[in-house]
Amino acid sequence: MQEPLTVGAAARETGWSPRMLRYLEDNGLVAPRRTSAGYRLYGLSEVNRLRSLRDLRRRFGLELAELAFARRLRRDPELRAAVDAFLAAGEDAGSWVEWEQRKHERLLAA
Repeated sequence: MQEPLTVGAAARETGWSPRMLRYLEDNGLVAPRRTSAGYRLYGLSEVNRLRSLRDLRRRFGLELAELAFARRLRRDPELRAAVDAFLAAGEDAGSWVEWEQRKHERLLAA
């Protein structure tokens, strides 16, 4: 593949539908270049990323929403800290109650 592909050609090449390619872009899972007229162009890097995404989903049984959340988690330190605290608290039933109490106190203080 030498020339960048349009959304339709990229869909045929990767097995994703054009609509799904737009969804993946909207959720930050793939970022095609844009022409000056706004058309999406998928180069080798984007096509390989789409193939890798398909393989990742098959291998681990992931949903796209899970991957989009994982991406968000990596980019939002506050969210990541809150999720880490929640999961850590769940590992110890006693601390879960404390975590819930602190959460409610923060809500009441806000």
